[in-house]
Amino acid sequence: MIITDTHIHLYSKEFDTDRDELVKTAMDKGVQRFFLPNIDFDSVEPMFALTQQYPQNCFAMLGLHPCYITADCTDQLTQMEKLIDAHRKEIYAIGEIGLDFYWDTTYVKEQEVAFIKQIHWASELNLPIAIHSRNATDEIIAILQQHRNLNLRGVFHCYSGQPVQAQQIIDMGFYLGIGGVVTFKKAGLDVDMQTIDLKHVILETDGPYLAPTPYRGKRNEPSYIVMVAQRIAEIKNISVEEVALITTENSRQLFGI
Repeated sequence: MIITDTHIHLYSKEFDTDRDELVKTAMDKGVQRFFLPNIDFDSVEPMFALTQQYPQNCFAMLGLHPCYITADCTDQLTQMEKLIDAHRKEIYAIGEIGLDFYWDTTYVKEQEVAFIKQIHWASELNLPIAIHSRNATDEIIAILQQHRNLNLRGVFHCYSGQPVQAQQIIDMGFYLGIGGVVTFKKAGLDVDMQTIDLKHVILETDGPYLAPTPYRGKRNEPSYIVMVAQRIAEIKNISVEEVALITTENSRQLFGI
């Protein structure tokens, strides 16, 4: 059984004290592939250090997270474009990118400019995008629909929207990234998953954030993705092995590895 974690901040300082041990524990449980989303300029070096340490298991993305966009987004984008050019052969997606209107709406326009610029890069490089969406799913769907000519593909990371949004995302050919939220009793994602075909789903932890039940509120560890797979297996009344097989194959289709 091979499980793929398509979104984990494994380079995060929250893992500094026991990272290698946590990776080994996850691998022993079948978690063999980790896709690492970049968020800002500080995370680039530690992210690539991990892909060099685990070249068969860790795969990098590059992009600017919306929460790190500032008033000077033009300069930020110029710097990021140079990094992407320098590391083109080492990355498997542009991400994580998107819109976040939950924490701060000071730079809404700049977030939109940065997102549109970065989806153009993805199109030019024929790379998928890893989308961060918080309180902005309708806005992101609208932008993607307006840019259908770019032939984009990707994933709505940490998906927890409404059924109509899920269908719109699927209709555009994007995947839904499902993580610990599916184990939360009152989130409603477990109910939605009953009607969402697994061919549209990939798994993620978003570690160290969003740990599944019973670890909700604590550090989300790489091995905890097994609990996500188990919950989906229960919902679908299939084996964990089948969930792992389908979602890992979906990740291969998306990222090309």
